[in-house]
Amino acid sequence: MQGKITGMACVDSTDAERAYRAQICHIGRQMYHRGLVVACEGNLSVRLNSDRMLITPAGMCKGTLAPEQLLITDFDGNVVEGNGKPSSEIRMHLLYYRLRPDVRAVCHAHPPIATAFAACGRALEERLLPEVVMSLGRVPLAPYGTPGIAELCAGLQPLVPDHDAVLLENHGVVTCGRNLEKAYFHLETVERFAEILSTAELLGKPRLLTQREIQKLCHAQPCPGREATPRRWAAETWVKFEALLRTALRLSDVRQ
Repeated sequence: MQGKITGMACVDSTDAERAYRAQICHIGRQMYHRGLVVACEGNLSVRLNSDRMLITPAGMCKGTLAPEQLLITDFDGNVVEGNGKPSSEIRMHLLYYRLRPDVRAVCHAHPPIATAFAACGRALEERLLPEVVMSLGRVPLAPYGTPGIAELCAGLQPLVPDHDAVLLENHGVVTCGRNLEKAYFHLETVERFAEILSTAELLGKPRLLTQREIQKLCHAQPCPGREATPRRWAAETWVKFEALLRTALRLSDVRQ
């Protein structure tokens, strides 16, 4: 279950690994204190090199983790350094690293509002906020699979190549990124999107961005400090998705 990693050093330095351990613990505390996980929920990982990853252990609160409690595993899921068992969701992390050579970190949590959407079998696909369109595009829903076994990955796998954030039906949210901070920010963005959408629907009918407005976003100048290509790619997924949807609707009308 190993992907080819280009442009990556064979082994990260001890200093880099130490920094990753500290960052995982810091992000874990943020997740816990912001209510994105409770008790022993959630898991985090960082790809160390082409055949090793650093991951949170099973059965431990993410708000109180210490760097030495993290585990290093190979890409078959075997622990090669540390004591204890890795997160029961390790297959999900390995899936991202196998299918996405660009991904260096994965976050999984149960943010309450986004998870409520997932529990209702509802994806976050409304064209509501420019920032979400440009950073994530659509946030699809993976069908329910039993946590901790291969069944979960079967429903998630088709969505991994094209999405940095996915809702897991009756379960939670998984996000990825080029580093752990980016993966965590995607998690925060999904939860904020779910909060705003649910509030807007309570107040009335949300005004969605038009197709023309989405296309204008595709050609907008990148914001300072943000890369142009991923922003444009995320927005363009909306255009392609809506084109496919219109085609499907036309075919449905013809058959009727």
